[in-house]
Amino acid sequence: MKREETVKNRHFLADKRWIIPIVIAVFIAGSIVISSFVKTADYSILCSLANTRFTAVNKYSATPIQLQAIIHYATSSVVPQQNIQEISVTFDVLKKRSPCNFLVFGLGYDSLMWTALNPNGNTIFLEEDQSWVQSVLKTAPSLRAHAVKYKTQLKEADDLLTHYWSEPSCYPSKAYLRGNDKCRLALTGFPDEYYDTEWDLIMIDAPRGWFPEAPGRMAAIFSAAVMARNRKGSGVTHVFLHDVNRRVEKLFAEELLCRKYLVKSVGRLWHFEIPPASNMSSPDSDRFC
Repeated sequence: MKREETVKNRHFLADKRWIIPIVIAVFIAGSIVISSFVKTADYSILCSLANTRFTAVNKYSATPIQLQAIIHYATSSVVPQQNIQEISVTFDVLKKRSPCNFLVFGLGYDSLMWTALNPNGNTIFLEEDQSWVQSVLKTAPSLRAHAVKYKTQLKEADDLLTHYWSEPSCYPSKAYLRGNDKCRLALTGFPDEYYDTEWDLIMIDAPRGWFPEAPGRMAAIFSAAVMARNRKGSGVTHVFLHDVNRRVEKLFAEELLCRKYLVKSVGRLWHFEIPPASNMSSPDSDRFC
């Protein structure tokens, strides 16, 4: 009996590895159905329920990358960086905001999913590892990814925070990104699209930040705060920060993204809704928070 139980347990553990990719595939399929019904919602007032259903099915149109993502996750045991509960936080926002401009720091096993959950939107990935970008794009050439270089190191985090407090070009009322060489936290030398696009959602799940020489996420957090503050369009900027269980991520989030804008905390993920400076009570402050 003991041998049989051991074999059963092994099969159970093996089966569990498939749960998350399958759920992700269901998420993507669900987003296709939701978007198809959203498109036909206006017809429901004029048509009978039967006709509305027919129209919804008739209007159904999955993008090629959505279909690719469903097949990929339904047949893969590779688990994304975030768990289902954390993924659901961003998914809930995408259901309301998609199609939108979605900036993701990091290129990983979940990249195809994020693109598929923002059909007809603009989803861009920024990745520090050039070879990894090439590897991913070989299997998913429809993804839009840029290899970028960071100038910071995790071991400089405390020094960078002191620099932010004392350098005027880092102050919220004066901060900008492109060409801002005085502020060491400003990400410079990135693709033009990074600066020219007004991002609705920003996901920070990179660069690496678990050893002293790693770039750390200090500059990514600062830049997200600057872009959110400088937003010209209506509404807030949704910022999602992963790995807030680590000291530096939490420290910079509380200093730059602000506890008062934190709307949800699930697992290791924090979700902020940051208004533009025009909607803030003290837009000329020398601190973000």
